[in-house]
Amino acid sequence: MTPHQLARRKLAARGALAACLLCVGTVGYSVGEALTYPGDDSTAARLAGWAREHEMGTVVDKLENLQYDLDPPKVGGSLPSEALARMKATTPAMPVRHREVPLRSPMRPLVTPGLPGEGVWRVLSAAHGEPVVQGTYVRPDGDHTSYQAAVAWISGTKARFELHPGVREPGGTFSVPPTIPQGRRTGLLATWNGGFKVTDGGSRGGFYLNGETAGELRDGAASEVFYKDGSIKIGQWGRDVRMTRDVVGVRQCLELMVDHGAVVPDIDVDSKWGATDQSRMFVQRSGVGVTAQGDVIMAVGQALTARTLAELMQQAGAVRAMPLDMNRAWPSFMSYDGTHDPADPKPTNILDFENPPERYYNQATRDFVAVYAK
Repeated sequence: MTPHQLARRKLAARGALAACLLCVGTVGYSVGEALTYPGDDSTAARLAGWAREHEMGTVVDKLENLQYDLDPPKVGGSLPSEALARMKATTPAMPVRHREVPLRSPMRPLVTPGLPGEGVWRVLSAAHGEPVVQGTYVRPDGDHTSYQAAVAWISGTKARFELHPGVREPGGTFSVPPTIPQGRRTGLLATWNGGFKVTDGGSRGGFYLNGETAGELRDGAASEVFYKDGSIKIGQWGRDVRMTRDVVGVRQCLELMVDHGAVVPDIDVDSKWGATDQSRMFVQRSGVGVTAQGDVIMAVGQALTARTLAELMQQAGAVRAMPLDMNRAWPSFMSYDGTHDPADPKPTNILDFENPPERYYNQATRDFVAVYAK
């Protein structure tokens, strides 16, 4: 090798090394930022989110499927003692009148025979003495009897609904804060999580709030739609709901799971309801629907398929319902009790979630819905 060739090879090697160091440094900075951004997300959730944002979603899918294969949901068995106690606790912890909002008739358990308290509605949050937010617990199916699913019902006439953005999803500079700060908590009754990510196209739809849009609102997409008067509608964009001058917020995610009061025919199609775990897998899932009377049904569970989530919402009275988010870090539903401090009501998780009940009192990384008393 001539001195000239040797010099050129050394120069090329130095260039490759510099590029490698620059890449490592950039990745290190990027990962470090993902691990330290504000919010309550776990390390695993932060790393998975970072990977998906950097076009490594396929790797995350394979790892999550491998984890599922190594530790699948338990078949059979009984509910843990804490879950049993939660199911039995149907006595109101706060004074309620039931004059305008009666307690709902018990929901037929999905597993027979039912356990004490299974399917029985209880007060989760009250407004003006009325049980505006009610909830119940059931087991999701006859095989996974050691897991709980929870269903919440919210009066459409006694509550108002607000859409909030998240710091990172959808990001941007919206006029609504990515949290429920001090001074804006009076009358707070409930919160629940958003859906699949808009920014990476996973939701197959868009996010709209007060004139600002992230992604693209898609005809045919399942949509939560929020109005100036505080009401909410859930339906197919372009058919049941559409943009009008009264719309202040839209959150789209995939397609309707329940339509015209029935579970949709293609509910068992693989990957349609989440490519990560595929629709047959029993994972944490959440969804939201609306009854024929305009009341809201919200469901979450620890071991649900797309079908069992849809059946749960349909059984609870939803005539239209859509999926929200899935997997350990994201599904949630909190109720709030302002008995002791109306300006700072105490949050309670309806199930044991990864994130704390104060999740939306801190800066939320993903969008969410807040429910207030009218």
